[in-house]
Amino acid sequence: MARRTPAPQDQRRRGVVGLLLSMTVLGVFPLDVLLPSFPALGEHFRVEPGDIAFSISLFAVGIAVSQLLIGPLSDSLGRKRLLLAGLLVAMIGALGCVLSTEYAGFLLFRLIQALGCGCFVLSQALVQDLFEGRERERLRILMVTASGLFISLSPLAGSVLQAWLDWPGSFLVFIALALAVLLNACRLLEHPPVQATTSPANLFQAYRRLCGDCNFIAWWLIAALAFACHFAFIVVSPLLLMGHLGLTTYAFSLILLAYGAAYMGGGLLAALLARRVQADTQIMLGLGLIFLSGAVMLYLSQHGGLSALTVLLPMIICTAGTTLVRPAATSKAMDLFSDNAGAAAAAGNTLVLLVGGLISALINLAGANLYVSLAVCFIVLSLIALALNALTRRHATGLLRD
Repeated sequence: MARRTPAPQDQRRRGVVGLLLSMTVLGVFPLDVLLPSFPALGEHFRVEPGDIAFSISLFAVGIAVSQLLIGPLSDSLGRKRLLLAGLLVAMIGALGCVLSTEYAGFLLFRLIQALGCGCFVLSQALVQDLFEGRERERLRILMVTASGLFISLSPLAGSVLQAWLDWPGSFLVFIALALAVLLNACRLLEHPPVQATTSPANLFQAYRRLCGDCNFIAWWLIAALAFACHFAFIVVSPLLLMGHLGLTTYAFSLILLAYGAAYMGGGLLAALLARRVQADTQIMLGLGLIFLSGAVMLYLSQHGGLSALTVLLPMIICTAGTTLVRPAATSKAMDLFSDNAGAAAAAGNTLVLLVGGLISALINLAGANLYVSLAVCFIVLSLIALALNALTRRHATGLLRD
């Protein structure tokens, strides 16, 4: 029996999925892969490690500001135009970083790279534009899984690039990957007709409309709280595993590989549940797992002592919960404003970054009590998110009765 040749439309659809996944991976690449190169950067530019850490904060601020502009602009100018422009700016910034001879110049080009990387927020808007229903939710699950997996793999990838190509390696690989994404975007995406120009007043009006919807804020906040649990662990894991337990960099990378495998398992579980249960139920199950991981951590802190196993086991439970919550909550928020998907994605992703950064910074202040603080964080955040989910369900039920 002859094999069926895939239709051109099916091939294009698979190509778009590949493009969205590569945008997701490229969105975390400039930040996480560079971490193992901090000592080499400090030595090259003759600055203190704290100055190199400042470049990470600057990069995060640049992305936050950029995506708040790119998102609503893409609603009027089109996703493709803003994506291609952002990729070009990001590549110029990365090349400038490689060629910089002074730290001030490196910071300037790092900011330029961050401003370009704001275009990766458009991946969520493109999902909203090009896919529907269950397919849209399955793709978001896949993107969350890919993002978490690569974040887990990034210390190992960064170490390899540092050994082979020194600190410029991550920037050169970023340029190559961004060029591939740009060429694919040119081939796969279409230019919509340009609508009315978006003025600063229109931008403000778009965000005021979004922020005036309580359900939109609540669902994005639920996604942000779930992300904060994952991000807080990534931030404090070097302190727990290498600082307190004395693991080597290689052993630490292997631990994060196991964490990445847990992300894949959580993604498979989320994909299975998405076919059988409603999004609200999926969110409650995921938050329940995050709560359980915090309870397990508290129990182990009293009876098991601190070890690689007692750190990793509850984090696997938490990871499964995170991959259940984020895609479902994001889809519910984005479905409210399909006509302003760019602005909706930008507002939501900015909230996710702000909450994740704030929570991880607060946990870092715990010092010697990091493990217990992480456990309490999971319990408190999951309870807050469960309360928000209950409020949105009650509000939806009230609207139906009216």
